[in-house]
Amino acid sequence: MAHILVADDDDLLGELVRFKLEAAGHRVTIRQDGASALEAARQDEVDLLVLDAMMPVMSGADVLRAVTQELPDLPVVMLTSRKAQSDVMAALTSGARDYLTKPFIPDELVVRVNAILKSARLAR
Repeated sequence: MAHILVADDDDLLGELVRFKLEAAGHRVTIRQDGASALEAARQDEVDLLVLDAMMPVMSGADVLRAVTQELPDLPVVMLTSRKAQSDVMAALTSGARDYLTKPFIPDELVVRVNAILKSARLAR
């Protein structure tokens, strides 16, 4: 079981992601703005961050940069409606391990999260 932080300001989407990840055996914490997500990542024992690009207070891109610098071992999966190639490339270049666009297949997110967690465990 992993502790996954979900940072998304969409209540319904956050609950859907929580439901799917908890059904897969994970513990999930949700934050609805970038600043509180970053604070939770800093303070809590988090194994993976699912991060939206467009959030209030602090953007997902800013959160990703901070996490990459401060918590380089924390894998980040971007889950966002931003579909431009430049957005995908910027996130992956900045340190995101994966990038999914909305709308997305919830079961695909679970499979990708599990694969990243497995890879992270093997790297330790």
